[in-house]
Amino acid sequence: MFNATNTAVAFEEADGSALPRGGDISKRVGKTMRRVIRTGLGLVLAAIALGVPPGLAQNAEPSFDFAGVNVFEHVIPNIEGKSMVAILVTYPPGGKSPAHHHAQSAFIYAHVLSGAIRSQVGDDPAKVYQAGEGFFEVPGSHHGVSENASDTAPASLLAVFIVDSKDKPLTTPDQK
Repeated sequence: MFNATNTAVAFEEADGSALPRGGDISKRVGKTMRRVIRTGLGLVLAAIALGVPPGLAQNAEPSFDFAGVNVFEHVIPNIEGKSMVAILVTYPPGGKSPAHHHAQSAFIYAHVLSGAIRSQVGDDPAKVYQAGEGFFEVPGSHHGVSENASDTAPASLLAVFIVDSKDKPLTTPDQK
């Protein structure tokens, strides 16, 4: 996150504690990152406005499709070998994903766009996130629970991955 003077500032958790930051970055790098993020968010908003049919998460079945809708993918020009990928995931009422993990290099920020999402990552307890709230997953995390917290209303989230450009697939179901 940047303030008006283009200086890196700390991100804050919901409890007000600061997340670590990497220090100040140059104006050129900051401008490039803002352009990549602005383009990605613009594409996401355009996809939502145009009614791009979202990949529906379904009840846990072997045929579950983790793809969602890839609404943005771009190589990060100032971080060699890394890409930003944004996936729109929509859960019908009562819908859920089977337990899974993501690409080993993936740092993920998930932002709830509508409804309420119940999520459990790693050893943390499950938590319900409302529209406008978000959570993150560090590389190598296990995602034990990802589901719509409502049995009557749909829910959606935008998952933004920072990942090694060649690290595929982004999501893999747990072996049973």
